[in-house]
Amino acid sequence: MKAAARIVAFAALVVCARSSAEESWIPLFNGKDLSGWTPKFTKHPCGENPFNTFRVEDGILKVSYTDYPKFDGHYGHLYSNLAYSHYKLRMEYRFEGKMMADAPHYVNLNSGFMIHSQSPLSMRLDQAFPVSLEFQFLADEGKGKRSTGNVCTPGTNLEIDGKLVTQHIVESTAPTFAADEWVAVEIEVRGNDEVIHRVNGMEVLRYQRPQLDPKNGVESAEPLLKAGAPLQLSFGHIALQAEGQPVWFRKIELMPLKP
Repeated sequence: MKAAARIVAFAALVVCARSSAEESWIPLFNGKDLSGWTPKFTKHPCGENPFNTFRVEDGILKVSYTDYPKFDGHYGHLYSNLAYSHYKLRMEYRFEGKMMADAPHYVNLNSGFMIHSQSPLSMRLDQAFPVSLEFQFLADEGKGKRSTGNVCTPGTNLEIDGKLVTQHIVESTAPTFAADEWVAVEIEVRGNDEVIHRVNGMEVLRYQRPQLDPKNGVESAEPLLKAGAPLQLSFGHIALQAEGQPVWFRKIELMPLKP
């Protein structure tokens, strides 16, 4: 083989190896237990999983309220033990059963997962939601369009096409799904540069420069800013949500991306 051909062949091997590495999906959920994850619930210290809310059954990570006497404001999240910055995250979800009767009406067929979340160790005992950005799951209530894949912003803001967006929910272009349907979702996170939401393989939302909200609100970022956290968010934990509506998760996988 001539030298030029060897160089081309070597370059092709490097590209293939690099492409293979970037396309390697890592399971974040082993299908057996909650290894690699830490729960934090309102009114409970970090690490407690009251009433066995987060449980694994038949290879599915379930948010269950079968052991609850009542919801009583037990908002919870299951946090990845590691924080992430540049990555793709994918999973499948479906809703199961009815919301808790004493939970707020908005939690009906409503759940999701958080990115760039504060650590569960930094949460106040009475704090309901982490400062983060939520990839929201919604399902059909029989009342018209209810798109899934929106972004919610507890204690945060974002930008779209260079304009600061301070509203709590930015709607996606995704369709409305039945509650009992498994839906495949993916988020692509590029640090502080850009975040892309996908539903069943289709892009439904894109935004840039996720950041802490300096204004004092219900889920305020003020304590984080006072502790020295930067305004711009470039990394954080992933957190699965439990807010009064049973929901199932499966096939939770992450692909690291190069900055």
